[in-house]
Amino acid sequence: MAPNLTRRSFLRRAGGTAAALPLVGYFGSPARADSPSPNEKLNVACIGVAHRGAANVGGVAGENVVALCDVDQNYLAKAAAKFPQAIGYRDYRRLFERRDLDAVVISTADHHHAPATLMALRRGLHVYCEKPLTHTVAEARRVAKLAAEQRVATQMGTQIHAEENYRRVVELIRAGAIGRVRAVHCWVAKAWGGGERPAGSDAVPTNLDWDLWLGPAPRRPYATGRYHPGEWRRWWDFGGGTLGDMACHVLDLPFWALELRHPTKVRAAGPPVHAETCPLGIHVQWEFARATSGRSKSEASDADTSEAAAKSAEPLVLHWYDGNQAPTQLVGDLLGVAQPPGLGVLFIGEAGQLFADYSHYRLLPEQQFADFVPPAKSIPPSVGHHREWIDACKTGSSTTCNFAYSGALTEAVLLGNVAYRAGEEIVWDPATMQVTNSPAATALVSKPYRDGWEM
Repeated sequence: MAPNLTRRSFLRRAGGTAAALPLVGYFGSPARADSPSPNEKLNVACIGVAHRGAANVGGVAGENVVALCDVDQNYLAKAAAKFPQAIGYRDYRRLFERRDLDAVVISTADHHHAPATLMALRRGLHVYCEKPLTHTVAEARRVAKLAAEQRVATQMGTQIHAEENYRRVVELIRAGAIGRVRAVHCWVAKAWGGGERPAGSDAVPTNLDWDLWLGPAPRRPYATGRYHPGEWRRWWDFGGGTLGDMACHVLDLPFWALELRHPTKVRAAGPPVHAETCPLGIHVQWEFARATSGRSKSEASDADTSEAAAKSAEPLVLHWYDGNQAPTQLVGDLLGVAQPPGLGVLFIGEAGQLFADYSHYRLLPEQQFADFVPPAKSIPPSVGHHREWIDACKTGSSTTCNFAYSGALTEAVLLGNVAYRAGEEIVWDPATMQVTNSPAATALVSKPYRDGWEM
């Protein structure tokens, strides 16, 4: 097959013989110049079709949903009833043997995100993947690197990023409404964690392929109600607790507004570390180096050695609290309420504070900002989170949560769990992907994979 022969033109010429030919690598990056036109529907495969997955399937329902994959036959049957033309799969490794795909939506448990995403990227497919982008720090960098090499359209499922409120907050912070930001406090009252590993084993339901659900994770017996469908977030083997579940949504706002990338130091506090389950509450602090001014030493003034210059070099500190670690008093005092919202972001600036959740923001103290006029809107409205990705697949445009952006966000989030589990502050070198001071943390940056699921 000639490298410039596209999937669609090849299938038109080959007809029914295409499925019998061996899978080859001509649908990688060289084919990007021949992406479908904006008026042509994508052939999309959806891996994970229930709960969050059902919403994502709905988000691409206007395209050709040609394949559905789920380890739970009940979920698969329900989705197949809506897309009778789609072929069903239990094992996504078999799905990737198809040659008629343009794009893949991945909505599995966290431990399957990277294996499925990397398989898709190696085949040159556009990828939408739920948050967090991966299960480990090393996976996040690997996924982002391969996505850039393949030049495909990517999007992580941080749906709130497409809403108007985040855009307005980003504009306010960048316009200096509260002055230089010294720190940011982010929290969510949810708690995914706690519990002990079940003793013994239960019979696996006939609708569930337990071995495929485990996938790259270590083998363990099935236990009713303890893993599938939602409780997997509590376990280190499959998820990352509340931090893994929610931080990509909430930390997305300061990452976007302050153009953050990679922390230099990370520390975390919480209950004693459990070998199996995540904590019911955790407080993480990341330090991010300030951007340099770009001036040479010869251009520097005497003021550059002053207290003000030293202050400008102080790292920005980003805080995360979840579960029973929520900063109730800090936020309550600033907002003037006894019980603060269960989710939010609080920017602490030298000239004021800004509180935001998903749909509202407040400048504080309110008396100070009574006559404040917000800056003109500069960030255009989103066409819709899924629509951004679909349009990018067809036109070559970018998305606002592509894997270059969301890969760095995911790395930082997961480093919070690394610091917590290592039990010490870690010093992170993003250029080499190394923890420079902690062998215990180094061991947690990546993980082993079960036979047959190696990446």
